[in-house]
Amino acid sequence: MNFPKSLCKSICMVLITGITVQLAACGTLLYPERRGQRSGRIDVGVAVLDGIGLLFFIIPGVIAFAVDFSTGAIYLPGGHRALTGTEGIKVVKVKPDQLRKIDTIKEIVVKETGVPNTIDMKTAQISPLDRTEDIPVRIGKLEKTGYQIR
Repeated sequence: MNFPKSLCKSICMVLITGITVQLAACGTLLYPERRGQRSGRIDVGVAVLDGIGLLFFIIPGVIAFAVDFSTGAIYLPGGHRALTGTEGIKVVKVKPDQLRKIDTIKEIVVKETGVPNTIDMKTAQISPLDRTEDIPVRIGKLEKTGYQIR
């Protein structure tokens, strides 16, 4: 059975495009802002798309998983840090007007944590949060930007 040359070219182009997309990996294409994450919860949608790649094209599917895991694009945002709960975090509630002066903030931190008064407030970051459960997410975002949590 002879196929027209244009039909063969079209089929080849579709296959090449499909394989190229799989080689680039689904998560890396769909969520480029996620690149650089090291760990976290896996995005089921990206994993399923990479899995579909395994069904149709074994080698590109494996490569898609490898690329998504190595770039971190397969992980959900905010999953940079393994901290998932608020265990080990001491929550101190203060009146908002107490947070206006740096010396008052230092006093509160020293009193509540026992850390000596050697805190460098030039590098400190204050983040308003609505709930205690938001603390791990905020810490993960700070670490993702290169901020050192001690």
